[in-house]
Amino acid sequence: MVRVKRGNVAKTKRQKILKLAKGFKGSNSCLFRTVNSKVMKALVYSYQGRKQKKRHFKKLWISRINASLRNKKLSYSSLKNLLKRSFISLNLKVLAQLAVFDKKTFNYLIQKVRYGT
Repeated sequence: MVRVKRGNVAKTKRQKILKLAKGFKGSNSCLFRTVNSKVMKALVYSYQGRKQKKRHFKKLWISRINASLRNKKLSYSSLKNLLKRSFISLNLKVLAQLAVFDKKTFNYLIQKVRYGT
């Protein structure tokens, strides 16, 4: 059988994985075996992190809207119901930004939905 040395191919493969481990501490960025396992784990966590990020932001937006509504004796769920009945469709991010940065518009929106005027 013919001997395969893999000089350049193996080096290129290792360099690609070592580049992904840039910024890891100690042997986690130098030794290939350690780096390989740490990079694989990091890639799994990054996948999960992208999913969790969406959850965390939704939770943050809801809590911001709810906090602004508590002063007006309303809750987030009741506002969503009123918006649905009034056929006003605003996503969570926009509602949260209105609640935090543009209180005048947010209050107008609440009045419009609450009393229909």
